[in-house]
Amino acid sequence: MADVITYRDAVAEGLAREMRRDTSVVCLGEDIGAAGGVFKTTTGLREEFGPERVWDTPISEQAIVGAAMGAAMTGMRPVAEIMFSDFLACCWDYLANEIPKVRYMTGGQVTVPLVVRTANGGGLGFGAQHSQATENWALTVPGLKIAAPATPADVIGLLAAAIRSDDPVVFFEHKGLFATKGPPPPADHVVELGRAAVVREGTDVTLVALASMVPLALTAADVLAGEGIEAEVIDLRCLIPLDAAAVLASLRRTSRLVTVEENPYQGGWGGTVVSVVADEGFGLLDAPVRRVAGECVPLPFADALEAQVIPTVDKVVTEVRRLAAY
Repeated sequence: MADVITYRDAVAEGLAREMRRDTSVVCLGEDIGAAGGVFKTTTGLREEFGPERVWDTPISEQAIVGAAMGAAMTGMRPVAEIMFSDFLACCWDYLANEIPKVRYMTGGQVTVPLVVRTANGGGLGFGAQHSQATENWALTVPGLKIAAPATPADVIGLLAAAIRSDDPVVFFEHKGLFATKGPPPPADHVVELGRAAVVREGTDVTLVALASMVPLALTAADVLAGEGIEAEVIDLRCLIPLDAAAVLASLRRTSRLVTVEENPYQGGWGGTVVSVVADEGFGLLDAPVRRVAGECVPLPFADALEAQVIPTVDKVVTEVRRLAAY
């Protein structure tokens, strides 16, 4: 394999690795076969595995996720693609009311080992119906696992763990990261679901981020380092399971916390992280907790306006400066 791999190609590579390993893994979704995916994240899969394992579907999110649910209940490990995460709303009954509850309601007699992959997030000027970061939607549903990788290696490792999980996983791939590059992971690379990574060490403040907010937080940390403020950056990688222990361990070193999230402030995942810290780590804090989050408005098309709504490096730097001076 090459020295670097794009985030986009890592999706196809991660799927191919699991499909080679386990013949019960199948992929289904709109334009994922002959077209290689609208974001080119399934390129080469149909050629290698054939139409029996890579299924082009009608434009019906309910049909895609409903078929995946049935397949998973009868022994397959389907990976269903919903083209844009905004359209999870179209199959929400399956995702919120059916899939996460089967294992519990059957006393473990029936599992639903499926993955729903979806392109998530803004920053590309796709407008209000194609730009939302919707991890927080899934966060409200007990029984779903939630993964959102920030690097190509984590795409492959988390995808492996998600496909092998006996519980349903919603797998958020950030549209703004597809072109980014990183080192490819070794064969058999698996990243345990629910294990955060400290991607930059620091002593003055903890920045907790997810997906595209991780490189943004790292850039902000570089700016702050020039001012003598050393930020530690944590990539959560998953929301469910949530690695609260990693956040609390970081706070023991830094005593200050800023969450950086693309979800709207209202109901975003940062609120959950902050409440856990207030419950379990209040004594570790030397300053108020801050949340840098999306504004509570529909996302604009215009670049200049979108930048007003979603987090930016400047917003993070400004918040950390205030906190450092507290």
